[in-house]
Amino acid sequence: MNRTKRFCAIALAAMMAVTSLAGCGGTSGGDTGTASTGGSTTGGEVSTAVTDNGAVNPFGDEGADGPINLKVWGPDTAQGVLKEQCSKFAEDMKGYAEVNIEVVPQGEADSAALVLNDASAAADVFGFACDNLNKLQRSGNLLKVTTANKEKIIAENSEGSVSAATIDGDLYGYPETGDNSYILVYNKDVVSDEAAKTLEGTLAACKEQNKQFVMDAGNGYYACLFLFTAGAKIDGYEDDGETQKFTEYDEATAVKTMLAFHNLFTEYKDIFVSGDTSKVVDGFKSGTVGAGIDGSWNFAGAKSALGEKAGFAVLPTINVDGTDTQIVNMFGYKLLGVNSSSKYPNASAALAMYLTSEECQLQRAEKLNWGPSNKNAAESDLVKNDQALSAILAQSENSVAQVNVADTFWTPLAQFGNKIIDFNDPMTEESAKTLFNQTIANVRDE
Repeated sequence: MNRTKRFCAIALAAMMAVTSLAGCGGTSGGDTGTASTGGSTTGGEVSTAVTDNGAVNPFGDEGADGPINLKVWGPDTAQGVLKEQCSKFAEDMKGYAEVNIEVVPQGEADSAALVLNDASAAADVFGFACDNLNKLQRSGNLLKVTTANKEKIIAENSEGSVSAATIDGDLYGYPETGDNSYILVYNKDVVSDEAAKTLEGTLAACKEQNKQFVMDAGNGYYACLFLFTAGAKIDGYEDDGETQKFTEYDEATAVKTMLAFHNLFTEYKDIFVSGDTSKVVDGFKSGTVGAGIDGSWNFAGAKSALGEKAGFAVLPTINVDGTDTQIVNMFGYKLLGVNSSSKYPNASAALAMYLTSEECQLQRAEKLNWGPSNKNAAESDLVKNDQALSAILAQSENSVAQVNVADTFWTPLAQFGNKIIDFNDPMTEESAKTLFNQTIANVRDE
């Protein structure tokens, strides 16, 4: 296929790929301005230079004087696929410029901190969890997505992923996945699909066969489900831009929910294990674990360990004061960002658009079991026929968005979770009430 035709959409979408910027630590501006070196601005409109056949050059003036050298950060587990996709991009862009792309292992959990620490040493394109968007944008380290790319991203991706990448109406991230969360994963020889619908059924099935149930209850990322199932909701920051905003919570409901979790886990304390999610797949391999709460990043490992016995379902219900209540968790999205200190912002934006395209998201769904944010990819037979991907995408309906989460949120929630599973200190209504109010106050950093 003709390379120009094949990448026409990328070229047109990326031709206005640069914003005005003031370098590392500065603030990003509008959709115009051409950066010639990292952190500097030459001003004026973005170049719309054309090739000999009349196609718009997505790189503008970049690459005219030599190769475009880019660095991309991605997690260890995705290195093979990411390298293939970057190589394909470079090959198909040969008609415009020579592009060399170095793919470096770097997980999303740490990439934002590294960019904030020294953007000039960071990758041109990097993945990050959406709750880091606000910090990266406020520091001036993210290049704003241009109007043309923004319209394309909005049209092609889920509303939740677009919202997670947006601040004050402007888009600063490129949605990469729609699955940054966790669900119930189980061995179907231990837990039936029917039993997996309730937490009570899941725990009973595990105990019957003397298998462990694993949850990282002392980690705020997972322990927040105790809070959210109780009806608490967060929505970004208060006016100070730092304090976590709680839009809804009810003390009486929270106390009943906390007691339900505590009492149920106490009943099954002999098979309940609190630990890192790696224990889930490791336990499947050794035959000691029947079920656990695990994230999308470990789905491939669970499938490898259990084969056709691998089961995946939305988080189950728990009986709270006589009512089966849906467990609610935190649901986020992985985004790609373009470093505002990049020497090649046009090329970086074009690459980010390609790596988050329907084509690339489908490849990652197939090879890595990543759930797509792209609407067409999410509706594909590949995703619909995959129990794990279907379950994780369905979980988004029972969740609180992981957007603009305050730094003060995680530690109090970890402490909250550890108290829920403190089997040596039976929880009472009074102690639950005190713990709940202390947790809210600590998260708000009061």
